[in-house]
Amino acid sequence: MPYELNEQKKVGLGLIGFGIFFSFLAIVLFFDRGLLALGNIFWLTGVAILLGWRSTLQLFTNRRNYKGSLSFLLGIFFIFVRWPVVGILVEIYGCFVLFGGFWPSIKVFLYQIPVFGWILQYPALLINQLRGSSN
Repeated sequence: MPYELNEQKKVGLGLIGFGIFFSFLAIVLFFDRGLLALGNIFWLTGVAILLGWRSTLQLFTNRRNYKGSLSFLLGIFFIFVRWPVVGILVEIYGCFVLFGGFWPSIKVFLYQIPVFGWILQYPALLINQLRGSSN
């Protein structure tokens, strides 16, 4: 099995999940600065544990990823200096730029989740069915 989850990767995924949860909760609670900071700490620690410390450092310091790394870290800085809305927007942009190469892999992974994958694939299946019936 190519994507075997050992205990370390499970902890990393759990921390990433907590980071996303706390960030979402912070946005719902009108950009609570403390929850956003906690979400960022959990998320960064989870990525570091999931990928490994060396791979995470290489990801953030890679010459092609400077734009995304700088945007993400600048977003964290904005959150800490009490500009949470600007900070979260800059962070989201940084995540898309930094992890843009991972989206095809993430898409395949999400399609394999039993119920969630079907929900994600359903609009594409419906469009293909409508195209076929119109001929």
